[in-house]
Amino acid sequence: MSALSFLNYWFVIILMMVGFYVLIAQGNLVKKIVGLNIFQTSVFILYISAGKITGGTAPILDTQWSVYSNPLPHVLILTAIVVGVATSALGLSLVVRIKEAYGTIEEDEIAQMDESL
Repeated sequence: MSALSFLNYWFVIILMMVGFYVLIAQGNLVKKIVGLNIFQTSVFILYISAGKITGGTAPILDTQWSVYSNPLPHVLILTAIVVGVATSALGLSLVVRIKEAYGTIEEDEIAQMDESL
């Protein structure tokens, strides 16, 4: 197999590490949510890549085809996308409430305010 056949997996690894780095390194809560979304997207791409079979078709019985792709990973990813959007909406709404309560969305400033109480 050529290295080009694994290009999508390298893309997933790079995207996953970028999302993980943003999630860990940034102190801004909105940037953390963006990093989480990038990480989730890399997992979506991984599952979709694994669910596709070269030369396979949709699982509709036909005498012309003998190799079929499994539709289950794609269906699971649709559900995961909905959960990801809901998670992002909840996270952003929490960031809005934190901004109202503390006046900032920087993690270190919020921790200093909590220590001083």
